[in-house]
Amino acid sequence: MRRNSLWMVSTMAALVLLFSYRTSTGESAATVTVAATPAGEGQSFSGDTVPTREGDVQVVITVADGRITSVSVPVYPTGSQRHDEISARAIPELVEATLAAQSAEIDSVSGATYTTGGYRESLQSAIDAAGI
Repeated sequence: MRRNSLWMVSTMAALVLLFSYRTSTGESAATVTVAATPAGEGQSFSGDTVPTREGDVQVVITVADGRITSVSVPVYPTGSQRHDEISARAIPELVEATLAAQSAEIDSVSGATYTTGGYRESLQSAIDAAGI
């Protein structure tokens, strides 16, 4: 009887801990666009949609006067809480790095290796399409 009581209390404690555990801040990734110039200026170029182990990635850049003026990421890994959290953290870092570097030669985001690889590949194809 004592064993059953101990087992029951342990099981209940585990269930309470399991259901009260929160892994998300409630934020979700959305299409991220960062612009250095007003919207509508320049010409947009879409990169290839690159399949990665974690999901597809596509980058769209706007170019004005031979410079990347804005970057958006309409396609990125999503569909699970883990993917949403990684994308919400990694994509803004990748966009900012792109605007600073003006190329696809940017550092990887820690914890988002596959997303970074797909982002770079898509970005490079958009840069190639823009001819810069």
